[in-house]
Amino acid sequence: MSVDPRESKPCPQGSRIDPYVGSYAARAQGMVASEVRALFAVASRPEVVSLAGGMPNVSALPLDALSDIVQRVVTEQGATALQYGSAQGDPVLRQHICEVMGLEGIDASPDDVIVTVGSQQALDLVTKVFIDPGDVVLTEGPTYVTAINTFAAYQARIEHVLMDDDGVIPEALEEMLTRLAAEGARVKFFYTVPTFNNPAGVTLTTERRARVLEICQRFNLLVLEDNPYGLLRYEGEPVRALRADAPRNVIYLGSFSKTLSPGFRIGWALAPSAVRDKLVLAAESAMLSHSSFNQLVVGRYLATHPWREQIKDFNEMYRARRDAMLTSLDALMPAGSSWTRPEGGFFVWVRLPEGLDSKAMLPRAVGERVAYVPGTGFFHGDDGRGNMRLSFCYPTPEQIREGVRRLVGVLESEISLRDTFGSASAPPRLGDDAPAPDLP
Repeated sequence: MSVDPRESKPCPQGSRIDPYVGSYAARAQGMVASEVRALFAVASRPEVVSLAGGMPNVSALPLDALSDIVQRVVTEQGATALQYGSAQGDPVLRQHICEVMGLEGIDASPDDVIVTVGSQQALDLVTKVFIDPGDVVLTEGPTYVTAINTFAAYQARIEHVLMDDDGVIPEALEEMLTRLAAEGARVKFFYTVPTFNNPAGVTLTTERRARVLEICQRFNLLVLEDNPYGLLRYEGEPVRALRADAPRNVIYLGSFSKTLSPGFRIGWALAPSAVRDKLVLAAESAMLSHSSFNQLVVGRYLATHPWREQIKDFNEMYRARRDAMLTSLDALMPAGSSWTRPEGGFFVWVRLPEGLDSKAMLPRAVGERVAYVPGTGFFHGDDGRGNMRLSFCYPTPEQIREGVRRLVGVLESEISLRDTFGSASAPPRLGDDAPAPDLP
């Protein structure tokens, strides 16, 4: 017999807002809105220059060519494209994925690749397979915001490892692992975005890569390498993926969201065979199979379109945007601030002048029609108030210059308040785990 929720009695721990709050699983307590997502409603308004979200500029895609590919998939492969598929993914697409990874030194078999709904699903599946409540996950500090939310949702204990302009600091990683071993903690893996880190924009140097891999191998620690930006390089020399030099203890996550389009929702994981089998089973239980249609479209794109040249076109476009942001920051930012200088990717990580709080001043910034992501979103805890992430991938160079101008105006007002009253904007009245406000 079905029960109308409106007529059911709430749980003893329920509330007038949510009568089911006492029935949720403990892991649901870790499910919170990210500060990036909370900004989308504001940042999408035409009057606001958004330096917040890391949305790729899909307007540069060859839409006519993609339209032709979609039509051919429907007319020539429609019976397959519109049917259920394998939870591991289309074998032809997996072969092309191996060719893509080969550009960063990875020698892989299609048999060890599992296609996922974006690399975010791969991250979720790996966490689901490995993490029990209380297990430790190591991440860089700062790190990808949705990775934090994923680990928290599976009730992991998240520990940040210090990083600088050359990436994660090997000595800090070794010290952390030594301390956790002495505690008897169960450390399951080290999650890292080593190339054009989100949010910091920095790249782990070649020398540090070797050291990090040696430390993780000595502690028998799995490495989860997330690499959505690796091919988006605007200067400097390419670096080998961690997976290329340690195939036995690195799970590699990749995505076409940045080098093709996020709308296809195609990512992948490259894992040792035993782990791959577990991931396939986890994928089957999560969604049975992926979109055969999307996989066939992306596979045909990779087979028939000069995608390497397309990536070069993307890099030229994003380089101009990156340069516009760095030039504007150099010219306008107040004393006491500093920022990273990424060689690729989408992001610049800014350290604010002493006493300024990026989360507290966000309402003022949105009022001045500019948006960014407060640094607090990239830490598990309350760190990062003195930082912000700026994204240069989506706005035009002209919009970026105007956005930085508006942002600097906000910073100067905050500095004036600090110098006059001893503090800048008061923090918004939000709980410790609340997202940035959805402001008018």
